[in-house]
Amino acid sequence: METKEYIESGILELYVYGLLSENENEEVTAMAKNNPEINAEIIAIEKAIVALSSSFSPFHSVANFEKIKEKLELKHAEVIQLEPRKNRSQYIGWAAAVLLLVGIGYQYNQLNQTSTQVANTEIEKAKLEKEFNVLKLKNAANETSLAVVRDIKNTVVALGGQAVAPESSAKVYWNQETKVVYIDAAGLPEPPEGMVYQVWALKLSPLTPTSIGLLEDFDVNEQKLFAVNNANEAEAFGITLEPKGGSLTPTMEQLYTLGKV
Repeated sequence: METKEYIESGILELYVYGLLSENENEEVTAMAKNNPEINAEIIAIEKAIVALSSSFSPFHSVANFEKIKEKLELKHAEVIQLEPRKNRSQYIGWAAAVLLLVGIGYQYNQLNQTSTQVANTEIEKAKLEKEFNVLKLKNAANETSLAVVRDIKNTVVALGGQAVAPESSAKVYWNQETKVVYIDAAGLPEPPEGMVYQVWALKLSPLTPTSIGLLEDFDVNEQKLFAVNNANEAEAFGITLEPKGGSLTPTMEQLYTLGKV
């Protein structure tokens, strides 16, 4: 391994922190003796850590020191010579390791908070997009309804309630140029489960019914406006309640509304 790679590997910091095994310490010591660049890097790391530790140490002037000695009646006492610390790098290493762990913990906590914020933002964004799409669909349905009602080319046929449901009503908007037919079924009750409303275009003489569509998904159509098939030469319109899927001929006992053009 080259000197630059060895220095950048981080092993010198662990050596100074006192976190290497005995064999690894011996290896680094040998490398430092034989390589001035590595030795200089170790000294620089030690100085940086000592400087960091010193920034947290209190400073007392000589005058303060003398006052403290006087209070303790040690003015003429013999100065006790303390032996220099052994294995200084070990203690510096522990201090640096603690600072490193605190820093890592702080960064991990910040990362977790950021990740949570991002996740919450994504959830809120998805919720807003869903609400926006729902509003777009509702707006489109409203515009369609208004266009149908306001089209002066539409023939409006009112369908009145019949014996099975006298309170029922409906309207047919029939554009005889385009042959487009819309059914306004807001006056019809919700069909029972398994049943569906079927729309019939009628010729009266002789009476000939032709199915022009089913009012499916009645419960989810908020506007209750349904597009059905071409009415051709219809003279009247009727709506019956039929089994799901519709019938080939109208069930007259279930005739809900009827109206003449």
